[in-house]
Amino acid sequence: MENKGNSRLATEPVGRLMFRVGLPSVCSMMLQAVYNIVDSAYLSNMREAGEEALTALGLAFPVQLLMVAVAIGTGVGTNALLAKSLGQGDRDKASTVAGNAGVLGALIFLVFLVFGAAGVPAYVYSQNAGGRISETVLLMAVDYLRICCCMSFGIVFFSVYEKMLQATGRSLYSTAAQVAGAVINIVLDPILIYGWLGFSEMGVKGAAYATVAGQIVSAVLVFVFHCRCNVEIENKMRYLKLKASVIKEIYAIGFPAMLSQALLTVMTYGLNIILGQMAQVGENAVTVYGLYCKIQQMIIFAAVGVRDAITPVVSFNFGMKSKTRIRQGIRFGFLYTAVLMVVGTVVIEAAAVPLTRFFSLSDTTYGMCIDCIRIVSLAFLFAGLSIALQGVFQAIECGLQSLVISLERQVIFILPVAWLISRQVTGMENVSAVWWTFLVGEGLTLACGAVMYFQASKKKINRIEE
Repeated sequence: MENKGNSRLATEPVGRLMFRVGLPSVCSMMLQAVYNIVDSAYLSNMREAGEEALTALGLAFPVQLLMVAVAIGTGVGTNALLAKSLGQGDRDKASTVAGNAGVLGALIFLVFLVFGAAGVPAYVYSQNAGGRISETVLLMAVDYLRICCCMSFGIVFFSVYEKMLQATGRSLYSTAAQVAGAVINIVLDPILIYGWLGFSEMGVKGAAYATVAGQIVSAVLVFVFHCRCNVEIENKMRYLKLKASVIKEIYAIGFPAMLSQALLTVMTYGLNIILGQMAQVGENAVTVYGLYCKIQQMIIFAAVGVRDAITPVVSFNFGMKSKTRIRQGIRFGFLYTAVLMVVGTVVIEAAAVPLTRFFSLSDTTYGMCIDCIRIVSLAFLFAGLSIALQGVFQAIECGLQSLVISLERQVIFILPVAWLISRQVTGMENVSAVWWTFLVGEGLTLACGAVMYFQASKKKINRIEE
């Protein structure tokens, strides 16, 4: 039990601990969002078909989210189980968890490799049910997504090993790896997209290669940091042997998080189809939604970063049965999330016009994008607190409640309403009405989440005897 007694997760004041663990994660997640926006900006300013390239990225985005969902779900389960095992002083189990997670990452990559080789065209064309998206856009989406899937080992292994570093309180190293990957991506984007420095002009394919190159660099770095810095974990061959009980525990915690992210894929895919079928503005609406997804990630990813601090801190102390530190972790998690969301809302609302001007858009798409930013951003506070609640539920082994929140905010309160609205009116007013469903849906989700939290707290936290 010496490890538990000496660990900063067990002894450091919770507010400072949450800030120290969470800040690198928040910066890392926001940086990831920034270079996604840079990708889009470079593509939108291509000499030809810039707006079409943005639409293509929007069509590819759901599968990119799915890759992240499966990898992060595995990582979240690894994170919580690793932190809990270390909190209980069980280093052998912690090492088994880490080894099994690495093997699971390899299996996940193989699945997406097969999909990239054989399934991408069918997926992309399925979003053009209304026939309003051009062939140029569809072919661009196929090219971009095929590269991202066939070279997805970077994003998969980064997501898994990043969570291991966070579980041991070494988030700074994962942030450093994220920064390095972002720099590589940003540097390579104009070189490969526009054909600078003697390279061929590759357009959308160039953006895809720049993206996967950055992900691979980040993955290599977090693996090296894990091997050198996570001294509590032994990296031996015997820990690579898959153990059914460990895998079950990883996904008992991580599957709700995985499904939560996967539901975002369902929502994005569904909205692409709904928006794409709108008369007169279908392709414009898909472009705007895809672009807004990248912009809002700057704020929503900050909430995800705080959630990634909530989970190991609360989970570690849940393993130690420290009721006081559990409650402090939850309180500071909510506080930091609320502050970030309020500041983010103010900044995005004020910057709606300058942000939109950053991209080369047609007049119709430009006006639609500003409306989308100003309406959907009002939901940031509700969305952020719901995400924080998911981190708490994952930490105290209430995965079902985390899943319910995801279902509500990404499917139940969004897609049916958006579909009904899309059938009632046409033109830009139709699209604006769809954006308002996000505010209503996030508000209802938070209300339901608060009820579930108070119920779970009575059963899981109040009964703990320190």
